[in-house]
Amino acid sequence: MTGAISLRQWNRTLLERQHLIERVDEDAVEVVDRCVGLQSQDPQAAFYALASRIEDFDPAELDSLIQDRSMVRMALQRGTVFLMDALDARWIRALLSPTLISGARHHVRRLNGPAPDEVAAVGARIIGGGPEPVTAARLRTALSETWPAEPVDAMAAVVRAWMPLVQTPPRGLWRRSGGPAFRLLDDWIGPGEPAVAGDEAIRDLIRLYLRGFGPSTVAAVQTWSGLRGLRPVLEQMTDDWELVRLTGPDGRTLYDLDGLALADPETAVPIRLVAPFDNVIFTAADRARVADPDVYARTVTPNGQSPGFILADGRLAGTWRRTAAGVELTELVDLRPAQRRECEREARRLAELG
Repeated sequence: MTGAISLRQWNRTLLERQHLIERVDEDAVEVVDRCVGLQSQDPQAAFYALASRIEDFDPAELDSLIQDRSMVRMALQRGTVFLMDALDARWIRALLSPTLISGARHHVRRLNGPAPDEVAAVGARIIGGGPEPVTAARLRTALSETWPAEPVDAMAAVVRAWMPLVQTPPRGLWRRSGGPAFRLLDDWIGPGEPAVAGDEAIRDLIRLYLRGFGPSTVAAVQTWSGLRGLRPVLEQMTDDWELVRLTGPDGRTLYDLDGLALADPETAVPIRLVAPFDNVIFTAADRARVADPDVYARTVTPNGQSPGFILADGRLAGTWRRTAAGVELTELVDLRPAQRRECEREARRLAELG
């Protein structure tokens, strides 16, 4: 399939694949899989992401999946904390390891004595040395005891980049707090090998991304994953009849899985309140399909934190945040009275999560 896709059809296709036009009656596992994980540096964000996509979502379902270790929270794409199926996290973390290590090179340059592999090995012994999770504070203290003259933040960053560390509960549970504490992935979920590796793992990651976020530019796939040099892979997958090319509304080439339907551009889209850091908004390279640049710029905060986002007619129209009194809404574009009423209904729905 080749051809052109309008901005409106591109928008509707993304929202349809992300279950943001019609909520689904599916397990949280299936929806997390469709999203290829959910950004979780805000420990509560994944709950809101699922609530926007699943009818009658119960936070206790996700709590149970985290506590029984079916789902893990760990640094994955771009070194960002994601919530992901534990077995998918194993192969994706292994695939991304060189990228995460490369991303820590500025920390490595600050080390005066030990090699980064040595720091990582000591960190692994500290974290893997007992049955209980090791807090970030305890890791830093132990590293400083080993190398008192070295910058402890750089050493801790090296350990996080080199080693597959799970952030263990209670952090990441619904309405729970606490600082990060770590276990090694194999210690937390049990030893095992990645389900896929090498070039096929790269292809699998591309397939998963396009299933949930396509059609997409090369830049978007790379920005989301943190991988570089993917254009030849996408071109080869197209030559192998796995992918198709489309021309986007701005003339750029978009790639999609062959056989996946594009949404009807005239599909009506309800108001949706999506989570802080939700990749529907947050992946920068293809953000134009859901947000005008000047509107998005008004959501950026000095401390790098993300508000929740309001989508009206499928596009960024405002922000929301949780407060002690409920959910506070901020319009960034003029909404119609009916849209405001729908925003209020969605806000009450989020507040009722507990």
